[in-house]
Amino acid sequence: MTTQEDVEFVVHSIADTALEQEEYFCQLDSVVGDGDFGYSLARGFERVLEEWGDYDRTDPGVFLQKVAKTIMSRVGGTSGPIWGTAFLRAGSALKGHGEASASDVVAALRSCVDGIKARGQAELGEKTLLDALVPAIDTLEAEMAGGATTSDGLAAMAVTARQTAEATAGLQARRGRASYTGERSIGSVDAGAMGVAVFIEKLAEAWPHR
Repeated sequence: MTTQEDVEFVVHSIADTALEQEEYFCQLDSVVGDGDFGYSLARGFERVLEEWGDYDRTDPGVFLQKVAKTIMSRVGGTSGPIWGTAFLRAGSALKGHGEASASDVVAALRSCVDGIKARGQAELGEKTLLDALVPAIDTLEAEMAGGATTSDGLAAMAVTARQTAEATAGLQARRGRASYTGERSIGSVDAGAMGVAVFIEKLAEAWPHR
């Protein structure tokens, strides 16, 4: 079962990684984007950490909704609405759950995807973070259904996320600033997709030692 403490660990890991990888994420985004992806995420999650002790912890869902509001108010550009919506949808899915089963977690992640699709008007194959996130969630669901531990599920999820993020180099961007470059977007990975991969990798690495 996933507890409040587990959810907080995940969010804190993402926040720490956003700050640690700020420059790298900006470099990725500067190839065909406006180069502010890392900066925007870092400033948002920096505020999340500043407000960490003030969040309502009635249950994991309420906690995630509060985090979402911070992200939406502090992350600039298109990233704020996209990432904020993801956290908000996950919070809505988990609200009222003191603890969450593996199927609850997968359902919450699927809700994130639905929110991102709706907010960004994006689908798979359009060179966005969805191209790493959706396959990673599919892998986690399959691993957990097969009886894998959370650590093993996250490790498998990280492998899939890395592979699919790297595969976005072969796609032409159809959404976001990168889409303005047309065929020139082919040959470089999507910054959002690679960000998802790095977040999951760092989480998978840290989870056994939490």
